[in-house]
Amino acid sequence: MAAITAAELLLGVERADSLACRQQRQQYVEAILATVPIIPFDLAVARVHAQVSAALFAIGQPIGPHDLLIAATALAYGHSILTHNLREFRRVPGLIVRQPNW
Repeated sequence: MAAITAAELLLGVERADSLACRQQRQQYVEAILATVPIIPFDLAVARVHAQVSAALFAIGQPIGPHDLLIAATALAYGHSILTHNLREFRRVPGLIVRQPNW
């Protein structure tokens, strides 16, 4: 999992509208974070990020900054991504995008 994805999950915990919701979210997110390896933003990801960002801007099809970090992380480490956000991620050349069926 890209580090920015972990940040997005943790933000969901912080934004809970009640203590009960926060505790439920925190338990769920911490279980995921304890199980799934977190891939940091490093130089390899930074290089891919710059290349993908430039390519998408050149064709007038940029994607959101967090999505770009997720895509760059996946590409740099040879992973696919699992998302319902097909509209953004399918614009990224070479990225394998999978949609969950739940």
